[in-house]
Amino acid sequence: MQTTSHILMIRPVDFKFNEQTAANNKFQVASETQGVQAQALKEFDGFVELLRQNDVDVTVVDDTLQPETPDSIFPNNWVSFHEDGSVYLYPMFSENRRLERRKEILDGLNTRFEVNHVSDLSFYEMQHAFLEGTGSMVLDRANKIAYACLSVRTDEEVLDNFCMLTGYEPVAFQAVDSDNFPIYHTNVMMCIGDRFAVICLDSIRNPEERLQVSISLKGSGKEIIEISLGQMNKFAGNMLQVANAAGENLLVMSEQAYLSLNPEQVAALDQYSRIIYAPLYTIEKNGGGSARCMLAEIHLPEK
Repeated sequence: MQTTSHILMIRPVDFKFNEQTAANNKFQVASETQGVQAQALKEFDGFVELLRQNDVDVTVVDDTLQPETPDSIFPNNWVSFHEDGSVYLYPMFSENRRLERRKEILDGLNTRFEVNHVSDLSFYEMQHAFLEGTGSMVLDRANKIAYACLSVRTDEEVLDNFCMLTGYEPVAFQAVDSDNFPIYHTNVMMCIGDRFAVICLDSIRNPEERLQVSISLKGSGKEIIEISLGQMNKFAGNMLQVANAAGENLLVMSEQAYLSLNPEQVAALDQYSRIIYAPLYTIEKNGGGSARCMLAEIHLPEK
């Protein structure tokens, strides 16, 4: 199944601009306003409420003040959960992001979900090779394809190892922004749904790689819905399709992302999912991530 109705989210206690990630995340901008944590917390709580009002099962875990983890609000980078009961932990580029991996979070989920095996890939950090979860990879879970734009945070060797362990087929490529700067995470330029894919093909400058990605998407039955570089910069690629308790498909995104879409794109997406969106401007600006980054999908079997 591509979608799940179970989501893990981490409630921030010290959210702020992370100096360690800013060098290669051009979506980050340090806020000049005060009260970033308070505003981010308001946005987070509103987002959780929106999901729950739409019958999505959200497990919220509070972050801790120590150790200092300003990006803990983005848990999908350090962990992923799979239908066979396996959990994968990932090597993280920034040292303060490595502290987000918390065993007690997995222990808490194990009371409700089957955790059969934990595979820890974080040893790659010693080799300065990284793969930041479902930020680095956009997974077509139904067809077992892992799409990944390579960057300092997404290493092809680690990607290949993940794919070998999980039976996924890697589709690796280069993607850049309008300034020709490598895109740090694949999930800001593309989203995979059950029958569609949102993607900024203009960011894939190599024609052969662009064609390879398009053929893979179409070959697995996806309608390609293209977004522009400008829309990508407003996090229109950072969406996630989820299910609710009634089995209805929802497409989750930020208000900024939604407002960047044109009527034709909205109509195309409406064919596959009901769109819901939340204001996440403070989180997007200071964290350089948006709605999808905040959602760690729990595909584990329930006990």
